[in-house]
Amino acid sequence: MCHPRGPGRVDGMTTHRAPKYPARSGRPVERSVVAGLVLAVGAGLAWIGGMIYTIAGWSG
Repeated sequence: MCHPRGPGRVDGMTTHRAPKYPARSGRPVERSVVAGLVLAVGAGLAWIGGMIYTIAGWSG
């Protein structure tokens, strides 16, 4: 005789999980992204400084 499943009861679930690989120590992609962000922030600050210099030059 087959037993009916009650509410909230799950049968036959797998317990297998894929192995988790440790993070590699040298991540060249991450380093290049950080370098790009640093360069972008530097360019943004230079642009803001140039705008302030330009507006200060206009006012006299």
